[in-house]
Order: sequence, then C-alpha cells, then structure tokens
Amino acid sequence: MRIEHAAVWVKDLNKIKKFYETYFGATSGELYHNEKTGFTSYFLSFDTGARLEIMNKAELHTNNDVTLGYAHLAFGVGTEKDVDQLTEKIVKAGYPLLNGPRVTGDGYYEAVIADPEGNLIEITTD
Repeated sequence: MRIEHAAVWVKDLNKIKKFYETYFGATSGELYHNEKTGFTSYFLSFDTGARLEIMNKAELHTNNDVTLGYAHLAFGVGTEKDVDQLTEKIVKAGYPLLNGPRVTGDGYYEAVIADPEGNLIEITTD
C-alpha cells in the first residue's frame, strides 16, 4: 500500500500549478474539468513519484462545506477487488463510507471513508 496522492483546495489553479512547477520541479497533467459540478483539478507529479492534486470548484468561495487547504489522502491499494475488500473491512469496523466504491469522472475506481477524526481518505486502485 502507498499514498497515491494528497489533495488541496486552492483559489487559483494556474498560479499554484506554476509555483510547484517553478520551485519544486512538478510536471502537470492535463486540466480535468467536470462541467456538471464546476470542479477542476490538475495532478502534479514529482520526480520521486509523489503526486499532488490541486483542486478548485466554482462555488468554493461561497460553500461553507469546502475550505482551502487539505482535502484528502488517497491510498493506492491495488485492484478494484482490493478497494472493495478494504472498504468493506473498514465499514464493518464502524467507520463511515461517504462515497463509492465507484468509477469517478476522471477514471479512478475509489471509495471515500472518514478516519476517526473525520479526515477524508480515498481508497483507490494503483
């Protein structure tokens, strides 16, 4: 198991993308835009294999449910079956399943659970 990526909400995707490219050698993937929800993001990759997802949503500045900064940690656990099995194990232990398992708009197979303090954890394929 490995941390697949970390994600942060940001105000200005392009400004943040340029910052990480300039100072930390990040390589940006293509812009993802979900027209239905207004969600946009870039995945930034680093030489070590680590990835950072920077995200924005049209309602970011008016929605009390979305705050800038940390959004979630994503753990790559293997196959879709592995995602299903770990998700089931965690839910049976009493932790809430918030979403999924499902295929997201950008092609991930994932489930979202909350840790004991409510932090969001994505369980995803590698």
